[in-house]
Amino acid sequence: MGADKTDRNWIGFDLGGTKMMATAFDEDFKILSSERKKTKAEKGVESGMDRICETISEALDHAGIERKRLGGIGVGFAGPLDLDKGVIVDAPNLGWRDVPLREILEKKFDCPVVVANDVDAGTYGEYRFGAARDARCVLGVFPGTGIGGACIYKGRILKGDSQSCMEIGHMIVVPGGNLCGCGRRGCLETVASRLAIAAECALAATRGNAPHLLELAGSDVREIRSGTIASAIKAGDKVVEDIVRHAARQLGMAVANAVNLLAPDVVVLGGGLVEEMPDLFVEETKNAARRLAMKSLIDPVKFAAAKLGDNATVMGAAALVAEKCGKDG
Repeated sequence: MGADKTDRNWIGFDLGGTKMMATAFDEDFKILSSERKKTKAEKGVESGMDRICETISEALDHAGIERKRLGGIGVGFAGPLDLDKGVIVDAPNLGWRDVPLREILEKKFDCPVVVANDVDAGTYGEYRFGAARDARCVLGVFPGTGIGGACIYKGRILKGDSQSCMEIGHMIVVPGGNLCGCGRRGCLETVASRLAIAAECALAATRGNAPHLLELAGSDVREIRSGTIASAIKAGDKVVEDIVRHAARQLGMAVANAVNLLAPDVVVLGGGLVEEMPDLFVEETKNAARRLAMKSLIDPVKFAAAKLGDNATVMGAAALVAEKCGKDG
């Protein structure tokens, strides 16, 4: 199954609730082509699988890659997975359950397939090619709609028996606090995710305390995106800046606890919020973590913003399947 070891190309695939992206790489992980489509999950699993296969095929065609040269496909997905079987167990953002993604793709493209958690893949991408290159232990924290976490230890993703772990977004930081999407109260996601920040900013705009944000996006939480928040801060909405800084400090509290457990060399912060406000997020998170973690463990830690942006997940996923196929071993 797959191409000869001496001349192989790889596909990295990022499957999200609203968009999907397939990126073709050469044997040295140089990007050859990239294709995006809307996921359109509401059309059902069969239609979704067709779109995935179509996007991969287009990336291969536009890169001029013959099918026999395809060494493997790596997929990063945000949701519960059976990692051993490559099955999407439950995808609330897609409405899919028990989808044998690996089996479908292996049959379609006749090559090995690895299915991984998207933040695991993204952090692995930063470890291989980005801000945490070749570190002994990397903690990745990606605040977005939720907050994803991952740990790469000595080149391997820290995970459970057949599922991903490092759910830092569901670490309790405010006991008895706001209700989280997971059903518990006080999770980190309720105070430091983009959604939590947007909700607090919407209240500030409604009260007249964030006039620039109100002009840019109104008070609808759905319209307050990472770029909008950054623009409001640049325009002079001090209350919005205070909200973001407070959220980053809450993130730093969780990072401090993780540092005490893992003693990482590098903490990588990524996701849309960090991309839009890297200096603010990294500095506030770092300063809070340094105040709260054990000094001997936190002093050596390097804090960095992710370097790969949207390519982190596809690059990490492609590298994972290449590793499985023995490219690096």
